[in-house]
Amino acid sequence: MSTSEGRAPSWVGRLVLMLPVAVFAAVALALYWGLNDNDDSLPSTLIGKPIPEFDLPPVEGRQTGFSSADLRDQVSIVNVWASWCVPCRVEMPLLNELAEDGIVPIYGINFKDDAVEALAFLEELGDPYTRIGADQSGRVAIDWGVYGLPETFVVDADGRIAYKHVGPFDRTSLEEDILSVVRRLQAEDGS
Repeated sequence: MSTSEGRAPSWVGRLVLMLPVAVFAAVALALYWGLNDNDDSLPSTLIGKPIPEFDLPPVEGRQTGFSSADLRDQVSIVNVWASWCVPCRVEMPLLNELAEDGIVPIYGINFKDDAVEALAFLEELGDPYTRIGADQSGRVAIDWGVYGLPETFVVDADGRIAYKHVGPFDRTSLEEDILSVVRRLQAEDGS
């Protein structure tokens, strides 16, 4: 009979046996945190900084383009969108409601889109934009720090980016996040 028979495993043996349990617990904790973390905000290094200088031509078939000069002396919303962007369709009814309310001017940057498709999108879903610029190369969107569509920015009257919302917004995020910033800035500006 061997001397190791009948003895309890050594501390090293217990550690080896507990390792899979510890790894499972760590993975389960990370998954739980990831599923329950509702902070969708993504920081932007451009918050508080001047908007990038740009001058976009109109979407082919429209009369006016959109430039950084259009965003001076008023609180504004800039929405980056495209006809091929499915989430852009989700927020369009809220953008149209906001435009009808006249609370704040809404400008659009149409990102790498076919002009015919962009115009059809607006014809179908409504056009909330004061002006739209066609960003065919995507350079202006890159300068704004856009990495997914849609993205919505609040710009203050001094032409600085005050807030950035990534992804489609719903009524709650429109009211609590975007419009709360707009109203605060308008009150500060006296608009």
